[in-house]
Amino acid sequence: MSRIDRLLKSTTPWPTDGGLETVMIFLEGIDLPHFASFALLNTEEGRAALTRYFDHFLGLARSGGTGFVLDTPTWRANMGWAAAMGMDGAAMRRANVQAAEFAKSYRAMRETEALPILVNGVVGPAGDGYSAEQALTAAAAEDVHELQIKALKDGGVDMISAITMTYPAQAIGIARAASRHGLPHVLSFTLETDGRLPNGQALHDALAETEAQTGGSAAFYMINCAHPSHFAADLAGPMRARIGGIRANASRLSHAELDESATLDDGDPVEFGYFYAAFARYLPNLKVVGGCCGSDHRHVGEVCRHLHKSRT
Repeated sequence: MSRIDRLLKSTTPWPTDGGLETVMIFLEGIDLPHFASFALLNTEEGRAALTRYFDHFLGLARSGGTGFVLDTPTWRANMGWAAAMGMDGAAMRRANVQAAEFAKSYRAMRETEALPILVNGVVGPAGDGYSAEQALTAAAAEDVHELQIKALKDGGVDMISAITMTYPAQAIGIARAASRHGLPHVLSFTLETDGRLPNGQALHDALAETEAQTGGSAAFYMINCAHPSHFAADLAGPMRARIGGIRANASRLSHAELDESATLDDGDPVEFGYFYAAFARYLPNLKVVGGCCGSDHRHVGEVCRHLHKSRT
């Protein structure tokens, strides 16, 4: 059975990691211009930091008897950000292949039959992950993300996840490109403090639009980059059976407040875990749990502890 089939058939959600970029910047003291974590792969220090970081989360999967979803550090590694980082298409392709190869090397050293590790190629937005002001059409998004998706496939990822999508069209374009390349894919949407997408759309309306425009090609949908309290009241709805993952922010602050903050707000890890345990009771197909901005292994550890407890 393939790793993705094992994930989809699992009755217990698999953990993934937390807020990689905020951990590296605020806790590891490593500068990441434009939040581009793939730059960590260029130095021994950076690769060691990534290894330490993922080891914390892998231990949670081992303790819980589940598999682990291992992200590539490629949230910024798309052509929408290439010019800002002084990179051309060839350089961006190399960055994605290198990231996939790092993840596969990590897996080769740590995977066991009892601990499958699924390599997940992360595709971030071509623009701001908090804003929908410069929205692309689905066709334009497909073109922008084509290079990264093909590079991640060539690097050998098991699936891709589009993370922090702020409006449906970009997610639709990514899904179409992934389908064309035969890659299983997950689509994850950013939510604001009111539980809506940054473009003002209600969550279940956005999911239904995406589902209709892609023929339901996504393995499942996710929510990320918002505190659990921001969307707790919005999970129940007609698309709830298609919500398979949650990666919440540690902080209750708005995106605007987080952008202006010079310090890390890591919230309350225990409360974070309680929220996820409650969510699991009415999300029948929850498959992946992790964190986003401000979260680390403490938050995901509490998620695993409370979630596993709620299912016993």
